[in-house]
Amino acid sequence: MMARRDIQTATADLRIQMTTSDLRRRLEELQRGDTSVEDLLAYLRDFPFEDLGFARIDHHRPLRTGFPEVVLGRGKSPDQVARIVRSLKDRGNPVLVTKTDETSFESVVKITPNAVFNLLAKAIVVPADAPLPSLSGLTVVTAGTADLPVAEEAALTATLMGSPPERINDVGVAGLHRLLASLDRLIEARVVVVVAGMEAALASVVAGLISAPVIAVPTSVGYGSSFEGLSALLGMLNSCAPGVATVNIDNGFGAGYLAAQINRLVSVHG
Repeated sequence: MMARRDIQTATADLRIQMTTSDLRRRLEELQRGDTSVEDLLAYLRDFPFEDLGFARIDHHRPLRTGFPEVVLGRGKSPDQVARIVRSLKDRGNPVLVTKTDETSFESVVKITPNAVFNLLAKAIVVPADAPLPSLSGLTVVTAGTADLPVAEEAALTATLMGSPPERINDVGVAGLHRLLASLDRLIEARVVVVVAGMEAALASVVAGLISAPVIAVPTSVGYGSSFEGLSALLGMLNSCAPGVATVNIDNGFGAGYLAAQINRLVSVHG
């Protein structure tokens, strides 16, 4: 088992890579005379958090957790989303808005021209000035094509955190031979995200075939007694295979985030 001190060291390394680049750049600008003390103080004034009235933007989160605050677009107006993105975008980290729509994107892109809309994941991304070096070892697996939007959210999140995943799609248990055809690729993974709806048996099957941890994502895909993903959630929580951790229904972001953390820790400590 990895020692707590090793985990803290690896997490600290991730924080340094993701959060000091912007601070370093601004300090170097001050040293060269390209910016003023007043400008630097204005930047640091809102560093713990910035109060927008309707939201308090946690600019200190990357130093604590290694990744900036992520915006849940659902329930926010397009103007609110745009103002939050504007607050986050100039601090050297990627900006990610999940569960959003093209109307909000239209508001965002007016003030953040380099923003990109991922239609499949329904997410807005503003890339980092200096993306993290890419690590291999993370794989995202889907049971069916209908699970792709949630899987795309997981993959997008992991990519922004420096772990662009390999993708294995449409390998649900109704055609188990499709999964077995990709077994060699699964065995090589350090961590696997399994996205499935219906009865969600795929997570147990994958976990029973490989030694890597499996992060299970139940989706609201199905009909009848699937109860908008509740059946999949309960199936994954009751997995008979060890090594399965389950996130909430349609929570691709949470799965991608956790998988990227695991992948980086494993890559650092082998």
